[in-house]
Order: sequence, then structure tokens, then C-alpha cells
Amino acid sequence: MRYCPLMTAHTGMLVANLGTPDAPTTEAVRRFLSEFLSDRRVVDLPRALWLPILHGVILRIRPQRSARAYREVWTESGSPLLVHTQALADALAPRLASLLAGPVPVAIGMTYGNPSIAAALEVLRARGVRRLLVLPLYPQYSATTTAPVLDRVEAALGRLEWRPELLCVDDYHAEAGYIAALAESLAGRIADFGAGAQLLFSFHGLPQRYVDAGDPYQEQCQATARLVATRLALPADAWSVAYQSRVGGAAWLKPYTEDRLEELAKQGSRRIVVCCPGFAVDCLETLEEIAIRGRDSFLAAGGASFDYVPALNESPSHVECLARIAGAALSRDALRAAS
Repeated sequence: MRYCPLMTAHTGMLVANLGTPDAPTTEAVRRFLSEFLSDRRVVDLPRALWLPILHGVILRIRPQRSARAYREVWTESGSPLLVHTQALADALAPRLASLLAGPVPVAIGMTYGNPSIAAALEVLRARGVRRLLVLPLYPQYSATTTAPVLDRVEAALGRLEWRPELLCVDDYHAEAGYIAALAESLAGRIADFGAGAQLLFSFHGLPQRYVDAGDPYQEQCQATARLVATRLALPADAWSVAYQSRVGGAAWLKPYTEDRLEELAKQGSRRIVVCCPGFAVDCLETLEEIAIRGRDSFLAAGGASFDYVPALNESPSHVECLARIAGAALSRDALRAAS
């Protein structure tokens, strides 16, 4: 792919992620969950039914439990999700400048919590950006994750009365660079795979009704896992897909990760390697739910060895992959404008 300096003139990039509480405290988690779970994209139930449940039950019980989980993974630098997202953006800026032969301001924004998408857009407007590329850190598209990013971008632009040319990377679940980066992160972990070893791809769950309504998320998750397994030349019986982080009593995508971990152990899998390809950076769901609780569940069910593979985070292969995806999106747009 060839790039030209024209592509970078007044071009900036918003790197968006879901968000995190400001602190691992009950009150901070309550504020975060209130914003997150009030989004109609996330919970599509009628407001008259959902909001009394949210404020009368969930926000009275869940914040304290979630705050304890956040304290398990919080670092001296803060929330892992925020720390890794910022480090990734910091590494992307110079790589994009190198690829595109010109500076590309990069700012991070969270759909929920801080720093907000609106605040990130203020930064980019002040930098003179007229052409904005939005990169949601969701390899697989869902109306519950990627779409809320675009909702927030549009709402913020309206308040700012600023209308840059807008581009978005909707998903990158099958991009060659992304698949190669995932495979690279796994290669050393499965080099000595033998009998009784399993690779489990654990993706964030989604209520089944969203997929039934046409959300492509599950199909894209399965495609990612299949492409990585093929690149690693794994036999079909050496890997599987499951879905984590379900809440409530509704049917979610199956199999559930917690059930699959126990099932594999009881079926004789002595060693398991777990990868979470739907998470661009490590966060509560990977570090506490999988690396801590998932490990405990597998070992308690009879497993002998549990190996969690960290998210790609700010690794060089991840930075290179996302920089090239961004460059390709900008290149396609430049070609369309010139035709």
C-alpha cells in the first residue's frame, strides 16, 4: 500500500474504547455502570421496565461487588483498560506519522466514563483536524459496542458545531495483520501442544436476541477464531469458542465460558490456553474474570495447567496492525475523493 502526504493534511484519529470507572470504589463504579447500562444500545428493554430495575436493584447491589473485582486488577498507574489504551494510542501516533509521511494527531475517548469521546474530539478540533478517522477498539462489530461509539461521536460533533470529514473502521475481525498478531501471541504457548491440551477462544458474550435480530457479532467472532486456528495449523478438536461476561437471566450466546472451562477439565483436558481476541487491551473481563476466576474454575474442576494469553495491548505487532488498518482506510477514502 502506498500512501501520500496529502492523506495526512489536517487528518486526526480518535481511538475509542468502552470505558472504565475513575477508581476501584463503589461510588465510582456506580457512576460508570449507571451511564453504561442506561444506554439503549446496551440494554434495549423498554425504559419503563428497565430503569426501575437498574436504579432500584442493580445499582444498589452490583457496584460493591464490581469494585472488589476492579481492586484485584487495578495498577499503580490506574485502570488497566485506560493505561493500555493510552499506551496503544501513544505508540500509534508516531507509527502513523511514519507510514503516512506526516503528523496524525491521535486522541483516546471512552464511550462511558473518562476521558470522554467529547473531550477527545475537543482535543482534535483544537489541533486543526478536518478529517477524522474513528477507530473503535472492537475487532468484531456489534450494535452494542461499535454503534454507541458513533452515537457519541455524532452527538459531540453536533454540540461542538464542528463537522470534519468522518471515516470509521467498523471492524477488523478478519484483517490479515490482526490475525497474524493474534497467532504470533499464541505461537509460543502452543508450540508443545499435545494430548489433553486445548486452546479456548473466549469472546465477550451478547444476548442471543441481538444476533437473532441480525447483529453480525457472533459470525465475526467465529471467523476470527477459525482464521487464527488455521494459521496455527491446529486440528479441529484442539480448539473451541465460548462467550463470557453474561449477566441477567436472558439467553446469551453459548457455550458460556465458565461452563466450557469446567466441561473441558472434566473431559480430561489437563492443559488449557485461553485467548480473548475480542478485547484489544486487557481489562477487568480478561484479567479478573478469565486470568483469576477462570483459572480457579478450571483447576477446581480437575485441570492441571491454565495459561492466559494477554491481549495484544500496545505490542509492536498490534501497533503495526492498527496503523496499517488506519492507513488503508485513509487511502481508500483518498482514492474515492480523487476519482
